[in-house]
Amino acid sequence: MWANTEVAGETLEYTGTPLELLLGFLVAVAILIPVYAGFFLAALGLGTVGQMSGLGAFLALGVLGQYAVYRARRYRLTRTIYRGLRFYQDGSAWGYAARASLWWIATGLTLGLAYPFQLASLERYKMRHTYYGDLAGRFDGSGFRLFLRGVPMWIAIVAPIAVTVGAFVEVVDWQALADAAAAGGDDVMAKIEGGNPAIGGVVVFAMLMGSASAFFAAVLYPAYQALMLRWWSSGLRFGDIEMRSTLRTTQVYGAYMRFLGYSILFCILAAVLGGLGLLLVGAFANGSSVGGEIAATILLLGSYVVVALGFSTVYRATVMLSLWKLGMESMQFSGLSALDRVKASGRASSALGEGLADALNVGGY
Repeated sequence: MWANTEVAGETLEYTGTPLELLLGFLVAVAILIPVYAGFFLAALGLGTVGQMSGLGAFLALGVLGQYAVYRARRYRLTRTIYRGLRFYQDGSAWGYAARASLWWIATGLTLGLAYPFQLASLERYKMRHTYYGDLAGRFDGSGFRLFLRGVPMWIAIVAPIAVTVGAFVEVVDWQALADAAAAGGDDVMAKIEGGNPAIGGVVVFAMLMGSASAFFAAVLYPAYQALMLRWWSSGLRFGDIEMRSTLRTTQVYGAYMRFLGYSILFCILAAVLGGLGLLLVGAFANGSSVGGEIAATILLLGSYVVVALGFSTVYRATVMLSLWKLGMESMQFSGLSALDRVKASGRASSALGEGLADALNVGGY
């Protein structure tokens, strides 16, 4: 992707190596094994403290994941060369992790309304510590502007859930519900429905509203990605160099439609090959139940791996590649004369952050 990305007549160059990534991943795993073991032992033998270890592990790994995201970005930047000069990043990874963790708490408490301001704040921190040679970066995107553009999507997704909660609060007899749950027994649900005659209708209504919320989330997700990519690209700055994106939402929907089409074809192909595989397993077993079960298990495990890798490949070849291509092709630059005055600076960083991000499954561009 880097070698095929051209800016002002010059292509990017990526100098990272597989060995660096492998060593970084192995070091990260060596760090994580004792961490996981410690939480596991705490859960087994420390009573109340052990019972809280699950929450502690979730919070600790969340912070560590944000640390890994920042370190991985530093690695990728220092392995990216343009016109013979490298990008690089300074700043504190732990400081970024603390900032990101606090923002995630705020976003959760506001049901996602703080997310645009979180993105703007974190992008400003990252770009403030990003350099191309001696040319400092910055981010001028407005969180409030992103909030105004994204809040209609938020309302469309959250409104059905809010209506459902209101219906439950209004209709359900909470005292009867608590009494039925406290009584226990084999027919708890029957007791709950007996004390709350309207609860069946409310449950059906909740299922319909939940389906509506999921539908709006799926349909609006490409529009959200287009909005995010335009906002992020248009906020990037390096000295006097400014970027502006003209990406159209219909182009992003086109990428997802291609993904949907190729996924359907892949499902059909996988179903045909899976059926043939089952027929071969039946012929191979030749009446042996044990041999048939072993062969079927191997076939199912192999099918799972193939299908998972297949969908991942289709997604990367359609959505991820298309979004990168569309994002770069829709980018307009001004002030490129500043490139002629840039001097080399920075040095390569270790691959530990990238390996840690892979181990925690929080990698990405």
